[in-house]
Amino acid sequence: MPETAHRLAAFTESVIRGTTRLANQYGAINLSQGFPDFDPPEELLLALERATRGPHHQYAVTWGSPGFRQALARKIGRFSGLEIDPDQHLVVTCGSTEAMMVAMMTACNPGDKVIVFSPFYENYAADAILSGAEPIYVALRPPDFQFDREELAKAFECKPKAIVICNPSNPCGKVFTREELLFILDLAERHDVFVITDEPYEHIVFGENEHVHFAALPGAFERTITCSSLSKTYSITGWRLGYVQAAPRVIAQARKVHDFLTVGAAAPLQEAAIAGLELPDSYYVGLRDLYSRKREVFLECLREVGLPFTEPQGAYFVLMDLSALGFVNDTAASEWLVKEIGVAGVAGSSFFREPVHHLIRFHFARGEDTLREAGRRLLAVRSR
Repeated sequence: MPETAHRLAAFTESVIRGTTRLANQYGAINLSQGFPDFDPPEELLLALERATRGPHHQYAVTWGSPGFRQALARKIGRFSGLEIDPDQHLVVTCGSTEAMMVAMMTACNPGDKVIVFSPFYENYAADAILSGAEPIYVALRPPDFQFDREELAKAFECKPKAIVICNPSNPCGKVFTREELLFILDLAERHDVFVITDEPYEHIVFGENEHVHFAALPGAFERTITCSSLSKTYSITGWRLGYVQAAPRVIAQARKVHDFLTVGAAAPLQEAAIAGLELPDSYYVGLRDLYSRKREVFLECLREVGLPFTEPQGAYFVLMDLSALGFVNDTAASEWLVKEIGVAGVAGSSFFREPVHHLIRFHFARGEDTLREAGRRLLAVRSR
């Protein structure tokens, strides 16, 4: 029998999805795969019912139905200050996952280098490898996950084609400051590099932290490929609606990639999602308040457990340090948590280029009662 493609040997299947399967098998509280356990806004549910009775059951325009793109352009403009042309600046994708793959394949040729901050969402390295590109990793250093500016400048000297920025960051919850982003932009301009941003958690930030749209920085739009989704903002991860936003010359190429990857996102879901995009500003204030409460509930639970953990500036992930429990392998620790404690978290090594084997990533996109029950179960780790 012929061998399968060699590039697939460079990475495993998704550790996150594998942990979810294990959680389902053992009935554990799933704090691994980051999807909410509560319903979307009522406006979206009603719009979905209407969409199922409308003429939206066949292919939409490949790069997104006109009504959805128009609503999306208005929403992006409202929060970024950019003037987005729905016909020139957008491609609607099957979630941010496809958006990132489209961006990588649009920006990079085989053999190109791509800068990726570590820790990183596990898809980024896979996207680069599937595109034939080579990742260059730059560390985000705990506890605040700052990057070393000299290290980043040296990475740019390796002549990369692009840099990937997740903001707010999965898995560490870092929110990049405007000053940090301007520093990155200066390097990108000097070395003529694309900036690929992944921003699905843009509305989930805490305290004084502020999400800054990279594409809205002075002079950044032409070299920025923004990827995002509706999944986290409207609690509809299963709808798989994302998008790529870029300058017309980039979008013209991205549409080709998207067309041959998936043809198009689900037409009735695009129609229904317009109702979410048209929600008032008060919805986003409420979303931030909602996740701020969940964050405090879960962090208070973790304080009772007594193990060190990160306090996220944005997104809904926490990294807990299990060093005191004596595990030398975080995969074994993750399995033990599922089977013996009844709480599922993701082995931290799946997010790091560095040899990090003492962290577990939990998420708190769950009801407060569920988070408190997870905290109660986690108290049992103290007896190990």
